[in-house]
Amino acid sequence: MKSKLALVSCFDYDLQELYKALKRAVDLLGGINNFIRPKSKVLVKPNLLQPALPQQAITTHPELIRAVIRILKEIDCEIYLGDSPSSWNKEDIEEVYLRCGIKKIAKEEKIELINFNQPVWKNNFPLTKYLDLCDYFISLPKFKTHNFTILTGAIKNLFGLVCGPYKIELHRKYPNPEDFSKMLIDLYLTAKPDLTIVDGIWALEADGPATKGIPKNTGFILVGNDGVSIDVILALLMGLKPQDIPTNQEAKKRNLSNLSLEDIEILGDNLFDFLNKDFKLPSTSLLKKIPSPILKVLRELIKFYPKIKHKNCSLCGRCISICPQKAIEIKNKRIHINYSQCIHCFCCQEVCIYKAIIIKKSILAKLLGLMS
Repeated sequence: MKSKLALVSCFDYDLQELYKALKRAVDLLGGINNFIRPKSKVLVKPNLLQPALPQQAITTHPELIRAVIRILKEIDCEIYLGDSPSSWNKEDIEEVYLRCGIKKIAKEEKIELINFNQPVWKNNFPLTKYLDLCDYFISLPKFKTHNFTILTGAIKNLFGLVCGPYKIELHRKYPNPEDFSKMLIDLYLTAKPDLTIVDGIWALEADGPATKGIPKNTGFILVGNDGVSIDVILALLMGLKPQDIPTNQEAKKRNLSNLSLEDIEILGDNLFDFLNKDFKLPSTSLLKKIPSPILKVLRELIKFYPKIKHKNCSLCGRCISICPQKAIEIKNKRIHINYSQCIHCFCCQEVCIYKAIIIKKSILAKLLGLMS
């Protein structure tokens, strides 16, 4: 059977128009009752990476979350809203919820705002206990680029189900994008959402997924219950081939998808109306354009690495606490990266709210970038 997705245009976050677009998308797939039983408990998990304002397009927009809540209220659901952002201290999480506009939404809509601070182990993952306490799980990813995984979409959003600092351990255990993507597919199979709703109204291009990315009005909502098919479509909308995304490659190896449009039925608006020929890809996407045999020979010479922009740095220490290799420290009142330990996961760039960490390229990477 073909996987069914609904793709609907929506260009801003006006609640009335947003609700109509979301309702249309869900109804195209048979209505909310086709995915969620009335009067059930539902976990709603957006992408809340860091304490960013909604207009920065780093986090799922609060008005989309509100629209989802309104639809669930229509079938008398008990709703739990939360995420595990890159910082896991209670004070940091409170700041994330406040800055992202989620605390305001929860208060106005009278729903419970939760912290993912009590894990339940599932297939070697310490995941939020609310997966067990709730009957259904809805994932609300933000459509963004990512310097480590190229795309953060339906599959990558599930990484936020992992509680607290164990995310650091997973980065240490799976230091390259291929192995990390295998872990993400394991996670997807462990905690597959009952419904995924992608915030593609404003996306983030270039060196996402955080402050070095550039907001872009891509103008759509994408809905379905097949996360791999969703990421296939998101790859195409970035101007990439589906197999350029490491998690898609791994899904194909496991026969979860053959990454073909022929196996995906898109309801609603025309996919080709949303294709972005000028979508700015992350710096590291250059590696996907190099044939594997050549890349194996030149891998040590084609490098991308984080570099501190000291004039922007506040010495807040977020990058130090998140680094899985403990390769970052303060020396002489400046942040210092030990590159002999760095695994180029770019977690430090993800958590930096001051645009103080940039991506640098080796000389050969620069030359290849000019030639591509």
